[in-house]
Amino acid sequence: MQDNKPVEEKRARFAHLVILVALQSVMAAELVFLVVEEQWVHVFLVAGIMLTMALPVVLKARFSVQIPPEVQILAILFGFATLFLGEVRDYYERFWWWDLVLHTTAGLLLGLQGFMTVYILNEDRHVDLHMRPSFLAIFAFCFSQAIGALWEIFEFGMDQIFGLTMQKPMLGDPSGLTDTMWDLIVNAIGALAISVAGWRYLSRARSSYVDDWVKRFIARNPQLFGD
Repeated sequence: MQDNKPVEEKRARFAHLVILVALQSVMAAELVFLVVEEQWVHVFLVAGIMLTMALPVVLKARFSVQIPPEVQILAILFGFATLFLGEVRDYYERFWWWDLVLHTTAGLLLGLQGFMTVYILNEDRHVDLHMRPSFLAIFAFCFSQAIGALWEIFEFGMDQIFGLTMQKPMLGDPSGLTDTMWDLIVNAIGALAISVAGWRYLSRARSSYVDDWVKRFIARNPQLFGD
């Protein structure tokens, strides 16, 4: 049977390029508008988003670190939805559910990131580390929650320093505390879902996209693993 993985990877890289160029073009146009309107906080935010989205390209060129294109696509779309649509285009104000959906998604993605990080070390023959599926699942959950908590601290800091409203009034609570707690709760739900899924995957020794991503990351970045 012919191996279709190289073809699928080329398609994923092409999709990543198309999405990156399209979103960067949208934000470049928005950046010009914000400069004309002298909305300097949003100018700084959009410029930061654009630089962050280009980071995988910089990592590949400067340090020869290649991130799977599927992971890059997920990260780019999430960053665009969270910061650009949410903060700059005011989707958090337009749609009451936008914040909850994104924080649930963040829990999933961060849980996946934590899971993949330890799984890579677990699979690397140069690292004397062999952890049980249950520990990997617990680490993924805690990793996601820790990053979620740091994000809430970031939101608080931005509100205090720049006078933003990243922590929104919610359910009659103008302080933003209810918003923060619900963000952490739905983040935990997403993290728990990916942790349980990862535990089931490892316990039953089934192949998945995560396994393919990890193997490709190790194969394409031997300098990180002593090869």
